[in-house]
Amino acid sequence: MDILTIFLAILFLLNFVFASIIIFIERKDATSTWAWLMVLYFIPLAGFIFYLIFGQNYSRKRLFDWDDIQKIGIESQISEQMNSIRDPNFTFKDPNVDEYRDLIFMQLTNNGAVLSKENDIDIFIDGNEKFDTLLEDIENAEDHIHLQSYIMRNDNLGQKIISALVKKAKEGVKVRVLYDDMGSRKLSRKDFRQLMDAGGEVGVFFPSAIPYINLRLNFRNHRKLIIIDGHMGYIGGFNIGDEYLGLNEKFGYWRDTHLRIKGPAIDTMQTRFILDWNQASKSNYIKYERRYFPTKKIRGDAAVQVVSSGPDSEWEQVKNGYLKMIASAKESIYIQTPYFIPDASILDTLRVAALSGKDVRIMIPNKPDHMFVYWATFSYIGELLKTGAKVYIYDNGFIHAKTIVVDGKISSVGTANIDMRSFKLNFEVNAFIYHKPTSRRLKQIFQNDMERSTEVTLRSYQHRPRRIRFKESISRLLSPIL
Repeated sequence: MDILTIFLAILFLLNFVFASIIIFIERKDATSTWAWLMVLYFIPLAGFIFYLIFGQNYSRKRLFDWDDIQKIGIESQISEQMNSIRDPNFTFKDPNVDEYRDLIFMQLTNNGAVLSKENDIDIFIDGNEKFDTLLEDIENAEDHIHLQSYIMRNDNLGQKIISALVKKAKEGVKVRVLYDDMGSRKLSRKDFRQLMDAGGEVGVFFPSAIPYINLRLNFRNHRKLIIIDGHMGYIGGFNIGDEYLGLNEKFGYWRDTHLRIKGPAIDTMQTRFILDWNQASKSNYIKYERRYFPTKKIRGDAAVQVVSSGPDSEWEQVKNGYLKMIASAKESIYIQTPYFIPDASILDTLRVAALSGKDVRIMIPNKPDHMFVYWATFSYIGELLKTGAKVYIYDNGFIHAKTIVVDGKISSVGTANIDMRSFKLNFEVNAFIYHKPTSRRLKQIFQNDMERSTEVTLRSYQHRPRRIRFKESISRLLSPIL
């Protein structure tokens, strides 16, 4: 028996073993299973490598040791709110909030997402404005700064942020920075030497043992949170890097959505940061201290739930929130997302909404961030166009916002895209907002963006070139594993 025959026999055996793992051990959903079987069948050798990097189901394992890290300071609020909502005679003072009590209950019972009702919200859609305000808030910090980002660059903006943090650390403010090792793969702890020398602390999520190479491409911490003094918090789509100021030639102007919240919702954001920090930092645990959960100085009138999701969750929390929002629509559903690869439940709910006469509008970028994801997105929007939904391609740069607005009454802004990676594989966090003024403003922002967009009609989509159809077909087949 020659070497080639032995090699092919081993390859066939490995193919069989990997296919068995996928079908009988990993127990993925059917669409993902078929996608991986296709990869293993058509590209046997490379398929093994792809599976090792992308396909392992770590969600069945205990990724985190949460036993000694409770959701700090909110247990009594959860119990009290659950009892109130269960009472059929109980009503919220704000009728707009009361209308969504079933969604509030779902997020509360399954995610511990306490509803806070006295928040003040600022919306940022431009990176320059957002980071100028952030730097000013950092300068005014008095007690602590907790910063978490999926991507953090060591470029001009990154160095500007780090320098501001070093200054505050030298003044005695407690500074902690947490970044994802894969998202910030060009960054190293050496880039924070001045900050650590000044007393700041740095944590890395799922670091690799090999510098600049991380084979764990799934299960990344995609959250972006900044909490200052326990009074103010930032949440949304902006990472930290020059491209978010529109300085990248490929993407041009960067259109994103980010919130600055003041009020009791900060306690939930603070808890989320502490949980993530304590997972990443094995020696510098944060323990409950009143300094992190102070009495709030500024209160508004916006009701907010901060909802987290990830492969450590039993349920797909943010996706379930999206589903409830879409299903509750009586008039309109406005969605902005850079990646639109919905699973069957989201796609069917949007189809039903559009077929029922709801004003369904979706806005996506006009240029690819990730090629396969881009063409898979176009395959899905084609299906929605048939139902009467409207689709817009944002032409004024790159749109990275993750925003949903329903009926101008309820909205969600955060880090989760409309794709399977955000729903199942990454750690995400979104603010669900039960506040008409904020939701109406987000709806108006969408309408303003329409003026800088091109509408995709069903006719234009049906006449797209064959090469585009081919790209969509291949990407659609791979979409369950993208």
